[in-house]
Amino acid sequence: MAMGSKRKTPPGILLLRRVRGRNWSPKTFRYAILLITFIAYACYHASRKPSSIVKSVLHPEPSTKPPQQEHINMRPWPLGNVFVKEEETDVLLRRGSANKGWEPFNGKGGTSRLGEIDVAFLACYSIGMYVAGHLGDSLDLRLFLTWGMIGSGFFVGLFGMGYFWNIHAFWFFLVMQMAAGLFQATGWPSVVAVVGNWFGKRKRGLIMGIWNAHTSVGNICGSLIAAGVLQYGWGWSFIAPGLVMSLGGVLVYLFLAAYPEDVGFPDINSNSGKFIKRRRDIEEEEEVEEVDVEDEGESSGSGQGYENKRSVGLLQACMIPGVIPFAMCLFFSKLVAYTFLYWLPFYLSQTTIGGEYMSVKTAGNLSTLFDVGGIVGGILAGYISDKFKARATTAATFMYAAIPAMLVYHSYGGVSQTVNVVLMMVAGLFVNGPYALITTAVSADLGTHKSLQGDSRALATVTAIIDGTGSAGAALGPLLTGFLSTLGWEAVFYMLVVGALCAGLLLTRLVIAEIREKLGYVDEVPACEPLLNERR
Repeated sequence: MAMGSKRKTPPGILLLRRVRGRNWSPKTFRYAILLITFIAYACYHASRKPSSIVKSVLHPEPSTKPPQQEHINMRPWPLGNVFVKEEETDVLLRRGSANKGWEPFNGKGGTSRLGEIDVAFLACYSIGMYVAGHLGDSLDLRLFLTWGMIGSGFFVGLFGMGYFWNIHAFWFFLVMQMAAGLFQATGWPSVVAVVGNWFGKRKRGLIMGIWNAHTSVGNICGSLIAAGVLQYGWGWSFIAPGLVMSLGGVLVYLFLAAYPEDVGFPDINSNSGKFIKRRRDIEEEEEVEEVDVEDEGESSGSGQGYENKRSVGLLQACMIPGVIPFAMCLFFSKLVAYTFLYWLPFYLSQTTIGGEYMSVKTAGNLSTLFDVGGIVGGILAGYISDKFKARATTAATFMYAAIPAMLVYHSYGGVSQTVNVVLMMVAGLFVNGPYALITTAVSADLGTHKSLQGDSRALATVTAIIDGTGSAGAALGPLLTGFLSTLGWEAVFYMLVVGALCAGLLLTRLVIAEIREKLGYVDEVPACEPLLNERR
């Protein structure tokens, strides 16, 4: 039996409806959807950060830091001892049992094994994405997302239990990461599909650019949580985010209305982006709106519109104009972004900044400023792409700008802490901008492309194809970094430059199409269709 026929209104919404005596307005539901999906995917990203935070504990660099640096209290900048003051616990971590690392990651090939752990997670995440996207278009997104979050939190926590169970078998950590990767694949296709179900294309780039800040917020929270509990044992750095992840799944189960039809509204994508016709009297409109919701929700039952939808196959989704170019661009874009995600704290702890080395905790906290730049980049890319109606041009421009930004950061980031922070945020802005744009607004636009006639929908499937391909690059980047870092960090940054260049070049054809469209050659550029700017 199809899950759509069993789907019900979320229990938390039913409770609130009984307490209030009436339903929420569409505008209120939209705010709730943005907030819940924001929290949900922030939890996903928070649970991915622990491995980058504990790398220096699992595999401490052998005798590269001068002994006299151990007791240096670095000046309290920019946020007091949160970022730069080395605490006593950090010294104990290096002098105690932690200075020997954790078998099997503390040997000569420790960095390579850490890279293999990362690639195991991301490879399963990438593979699972294709399956999860198709299932997301076929099953109830609320339940699908709920079990994905709870399952992911469970396996992230099990990885941390390896510390308390004194497990040193490499296969254990490998299997835990692989299982977590499969469950993590449920997240992105689901949240993008939910947001796409509730919002039309008008200002979608800006709205999703702001909403996509959940990626960086999750990274920041994950870093702070993992670094904050590190002093109690590296296992807690996994258990704490895993618990938060599972609690997020409970929130989704209780309150997420994945489809407007679940709470009595018509499908927005078949209604020109509006729920009901506008009335002169706004108060009258809201009153009629609420009455209609109650009547429709009770008479037709939740999920009626959902049952009429049919999922789109992977091959059919791949044939949508623009899916493949953007997917390949995201391959290299995420290669760059995820290398920073998984290796930036390790890089900061192993290089001198202003002539001083940072502690593990300090490096983890400082790395969050890369994501602060990423938040600005995602919002800026979404706004620019909306204003000029040029998704591909915006993404390509950001990727090209990321090349000098990364080179300058590598060359001059060690001058001082102030310079390092500024250059890190600039690099984060250009690296995360196109990554955020493609995985949100572009995916949602292509998932509701005009070539999908009738009730066919491909939001989750298209999102899975694009982000699944990108995740393959995300797996490759950290893996190559594990090997290239043994040759020196300069080799790693050259790899990142090549990746950013390839990402920009892959959009060349679409960029040309957008430019020609602006110049009035619309009849000659069918390739501009993927750029989402169908003008009604």
